[in-house]
Amino acid sequence: MSATQSPRPKQEIGGVVSDFALPRVNGGPQRLQSFLEGKRGAVVLFWSETCSHCVRYDLYFNEFTAKHPELGLVAVASRQGETAENLRTTIAARKLSFPILHDSDRSIARLWFTQQTPRVFLLDSERRLLYRGAIDNFRLPEDPEYQAYLEPAIKAFLGGKPIERSETASFGCAIESVYYILPKSL
Repeated sequence: MSATQSPRPKQEIGGVVSDFALPRVNGGPQRLQSFLEGKRGAVVLFWSETCSHCVRYDLYFNEFTAKHPELGLVAVASRQGETAENLRTTIAARKLSFPILHDSDRSIARLWFTQQTPRVFLLDSERRLLYRGAIDNFRLPEDPEYQAYLEPAIKAFLGGKPIERSETASFGCAIESVYYILPKSL
């Protein structure tokens, strides 16, 4: 590394993540920090209105605040090509009640080292990263091989216990891909 290059920023479990401000899909800018005010922590969800994997979690995130009133929740829509108009249409059609911010240039997704949706981050009130990764192993809860990842992390955090599995691999739809910008007729 030359003297003029700065080291690449890191995002480590236990480290403080960057605050950010993005426009709320249904109006007005919003800072990440505002979702932490008066809360013990928050979940940041990188989400896409077109990702079939995200659709599966609509009910879970619509009910999240009632289930976890001590945690803030915010979704960040970062997928290439998603417009605020498309997002508003999807929110209405799917009756989504959780707050969604629009990361139209994908800068926050890059800053948070996120390449696909859904991907969640559990933070404490000081924005320390406690868990990062998948919500579960993408099996239905009634499947004998189902394994939750986010809920056990939340339970441990709120119970004042160490999180046993602080990171899991994410899977889902790409946020940014050369495929999205290829000409339609090849």
